[in-house]
Amino acid sequence: MMTSSYPVVRLKPKANARAIRHGFPWVYDNELVTDRRTKALSPGTIAVLEDDAHAVLGLVAVNPNSRIICRMLDRDTGAEIGQGWIASRLRAALEMRTRLFDAPFYRLIHAEADGLPGVVIDRFGDVAVIQPNAAWADVLINDLAAALAEVTGVSTIVMNGTGRARGLEGLTEETRILQGAIDAPVPVPMNGATYIADIIGGQKTGLFYDQRPNHAFAARLSNGARVLDVFSHVGGFSLAALAGGAASALAVDGSANALELAEQGAAAMGVSDRFATRKGDAFAVMTALAEEGAQFDVVICDPPAFAPSKNALEAGLRAYERVARLAAPLVAPGGYLGLCSCSHAADLTKFRGASTRGIGRAGRTAQLLHTGFAGPDHPLMPQLAESGYLKALFFRLLP
Repeated sequence: MMTSSYPVVRLKPKANARAIRHGFPWVYDNELVTDRRTKALSPGTIAVLEDDAHAVLGLVAVNPNSRIICRMLDRDTGAEIGQGWIASRLRAALEMRTRLFDAPFYRLIHAEADGLPGVVIDRFGDVAVIQPNAAWADVLINDLAAALAEVTGVSTIVMNGTGRARGLEGLTEETRILQGAIDAPVPVPMNGATYIADIIGGQKTGLFYDQRPNHAFAARLSNGARVLDVFSHVGGFSLAALAGGAASALAVDGSANALELAEQGAAAMGVSDRFATRKGDAFAVMTALAEEGAQFDVVICDPPAFAPSKNALEAGLRAYERVARLAAPLVAPGGYLGLCSCSHAADLTKFRGASTRGIGRAGRTAQLLHTGFAGPDHPLMPQLAESGYLKALFFRLLP
């Protein structure tokens, strides 16, 4: 494909072209000249981006329906954006993951940081799940799947087109099998534990790989301990704790399906006798446990994103404070409390402040031992603060 075949879109005079030249990957809708021709471009169109002086900046994917109207794909305007181009990005991502992990269970593509904007790919051995969260990836989904099979050799590929990110792009929700077949949840080894991932019916891609290093840290605290895992999903922290020698673990979640998968994981590990579940609203269950006088040596809370946007920030911080306030009384003197946030809008300082206030309001005094983040299969793009979404704070509550 020749450069001349691409349409051209142009920045407004006051747009920050320097930031884009220095690596910022997005153009917002108020920074682009959106004349009738640009507005008529179909979502996912590949175009040449120019600054206001007609200097070329690179190839972008355009979506007139999104606040992020352009996503940078390649600085080379002669690039052909198709299966071969995608495969080259996949090979680079795979090379790094194979250095980091001894088994093919990881996030293979983490969107902009791996050069495929808006695309998430999680690998579960011979199965891979693509989340095309940008319009260009929806348009090229068949090329994505073909390149993925070519580079990794996986036999089953699932498209998971659900979630808030697709809604922001104006994309519909859809989940379908692109290649192969899958008729049962997939066992996933991680940190010595076995997780059961529901690829088709579970949350996101079926498992949260980003917490891997934080699961491992919690497991180090859990040898011989009584562990409480709140907002447990499929047993993320509790199964890791049991693999680390926990005396017992209680997983709390609102989803019966997630808890059933957690129980299957415990059975696969041979630790069912030390594992229990409790279904219910996490806040209500923590309140009830306190009324019952329950105490645990390690308590971990990994809630959903309470502050997914700036508009939700204040309410989200109050929710994180409430989690800490309810969790702290459940920690035995000298025990450990882990508090997590996956909210883009709540930065580390704000989340730490909310957590500390909650612990204080519970009448407890704490040491902050460790701050954890997502693992290296979730690389950060330094120009995007949003990519550093996951925070995990580990406290020791003083006697």
